[in-house]
Amino acid sequence: MMIQPPQVEAEGQSSSLAPAKPGLLRCNSPLAQVCLIGLVCFCLPGMYNALNGLGGGGQVDHTAADNANTALYSCFAVFGVLGGAIHNLLGPRTTLFLGSLTYPLYVAAFLNYNHRPESQVFPVIAGALLGVGAGFLWAAQGSIMTSYPPPNRRGTYISLFWCLFSLGSVLGGLLPLSLNYRRGSEVASVNDGTYIAFMAMMLVGVALTLLFLPPHKIVRDDGNRATGVAYSSAATEAGEVLRLFADWKMLLVLVPAWGSNFFYTYQFNNVNGLLFTLRTKGLNNVVYWGAQMLGSVGLGYLLDFGFASRRKRGLVGVAVFAVLGTAIWGGGFANQLRYTDGKWPDLIDFKDGRRYAGPFLLYCSYGLLDAMFQSLIYWIIGALTNDSQVLSRYAGFYKGVQSAGAAVSWQVDFHKTPLMTQLILNWGLITVSYPLLALLVFLAVKDDDEDSSASSIEDCKDNEGVVSCWLRPEDRLTRENQVVV
Repeated sequence: MMIQPPQVEAEGQSSSLAPAKPGLLRCNSPLAQVCLIGLVCFCLPGMYNALNGLGGGGQVDHTAADNANTALYSCFAVFGVLGGAIHNLLGPRTTLFLGSLTYPLYVAAFLNYNHRPESQVFPVIAGALLGVGAGFLWAAQGSIMTSYPPPNRRGTYISLFWCLFSLGSVLGGLLPLSLNYRRGSEVASVNDGTYIAFMAMMLVGVALTLLFLPPHKIVRDDGNRATGVAYSSAATEAGEVLRLFADWKMLLVLVPAWGSNFFYTYQFNNVNGLLFTLRTKGLNNVVYWGAQMLGSVGLGYLLDFGFASRRKRGLVGVAVFAVLGTAIWGGGFANQLRYTDGKWPDLIDFKDGRRYAGPFLLYCSYGLLDAMFQSLIYWIIGALTNDSQVLSRYAGFYKGVQSAGAAVSWQVDFHKTPLMTQLILNWGLITVSYPLLALLVFLAVKDDDEDSSASSIEDCKDNEGVVSCWLRPEDRLTRENQVVV
C-alpha cells in the first residue's frame, strides 16, 4: 500500500525532506538551541537554585521552604516522568512556556511570606505548581540537550549548557550578596528587593521560551536533521511511559537519579545555611555554582576527547567521578564531626581568613561534584539512543526519580534527622551509584556513533503497521513524494 505524508506543517512535523543549509550563525543549529535552553535555565532554574542555595529559600526559619520544596518535588516526581510524554505531544516551545510560568510565582510566594509569615499556604501551593512546571521544563531540556548535538560532541554541548545554567546561579548569588552585604553578621531573612530581582530575571526566561524552533527544523552542520519526524499520541505515550519502569537501562539509573539531588537539602540548609553569615551565604553560592561550571567543562572534555572508544571514555568518566566523590564526601564527614549536634557556635564570615577557608573549599567542592554527577548521567543517557522521543522519555524518567528523592530529602531535614545521618545517606547513595553507572556504560554504550534512528521501513511501523516516522533518505523508497510500503 502507499501512504501519503501529511502536508500540514506543525511543531514536531514537517512536509519538507530537503536538508537545510548549514552555517555558523543560524538559529536552527543544535548549538543555537542548546545555548537558548541554557539561557532559559540561566533565568529560571538558575535563579531558583541561587535562592534555594541561601538555605530555607532566603528565610531564617527553614520550615516554610522545607514544606514548599516537599510539595514541589513530590509533584515534580510525577510530572517529571510524564514530562517526556507531554513534550512529545506539545513540542518544546509550548512545553517550556507552560513550565516557565511557575517559576516567578514561586518567588512571589516567598515575597508574600516575608510579610505574612503566619501562613505557609501560598508557598506550599506555589511549590506544588512549580513541581508541575519544572517537570515540563526539564523534560524538554533533556530532550534538546541529548538529542540535538552530534553524538561525538554530546559531552561538549552538555558542559556548555551546564556553564550557562550555572552562570545564572552565580549571578543569582550576587544578588543577595550585594543587596544584603551591609547586614554583616546579622541573622535575618533576605529583603524584598532580593525576591523582586529574582522575579524580574525569571520573567526574562519566560519570554525566551517563545524563541524555540520545532525539532524538525533543527539541522546539524553536516546538513542532516538532528531528529527524525515521528508521530505520537496520548495512548502511545502512556504506554511508553509505563514501559520505562521495566526498562533495565532505567532501572540501573534509578539509584543515581534518586541520589543526584538528594544532597541539596543537606548542603544548602545544613552546611551553607548553618555555618555562614547571610552575606557569606551569597558569596558561597556564587562560588558553588562557579565550581559547577569547571566540573562540567572538565568532565565534558574527557567524555568527548579522552579516548577513541566511547565506552572507555564513559568508564573513565565514572572512575574519575568516583575518586573525587569519595575524597570530597570524606572531607564532608570530617567537617560534620565538628558540629554533630547541628549547632555551629559562631557563624563564619568571609573575612575570617583561615577559619573560613576549610568550610568554603568543601562547599565549593560539593558544587564541582554535583555538576560532574549530573553531566555524567546526561551523557550516558544521551549515549543510549539517538531517538529524540525515547531520549525525551528517558530524561523525564531521570528528572522524575531525581525529584522523588529530593522530596524525601526535604522531609528528612524537616523532621530534624541528625546531620551525620543525613551525610551518611547522601554519601551512601552516591557510592552505590558508581558501580551501577559503570555497568550501564559497559552494557549499553556502544563504541561507535551510529545513528539509532529508523533504518528500514519496518522500524517505522507501529503496532498496526502504519508508518509513524520519516526514514533516512538512503533508506526511503519514494515515488512522487509517496512512501511505498
